[in-house]
Amino acid sequence: MSISTIVLIAVGGTLAIEGVLWAVFPRQIKDMYQQMLAMPERTLHLAGLASVAIGVAILMIGVKWGAL
Repeated sequence: MSISTIVLIAVGGTLAIEGVLWAVFPRQIKDMYQQMLAMPERTLHLAGLASVAIGVAILMIGVKWGAL
């Protein structure tokens, strides 16, 4: 599987999941965004960094399992 295929699957999956959340829970998502905007920037930076670390770990596991 090529990297472009992996990127397309990842982006498509992300859009599909986020779209489902907006379609099913629009009020809750809007409330969550408002709460997020009220957070200090440092908290958002740390949450983003944690998200990147978790995402990279998941990708590494996926690549390892794909090589088996």
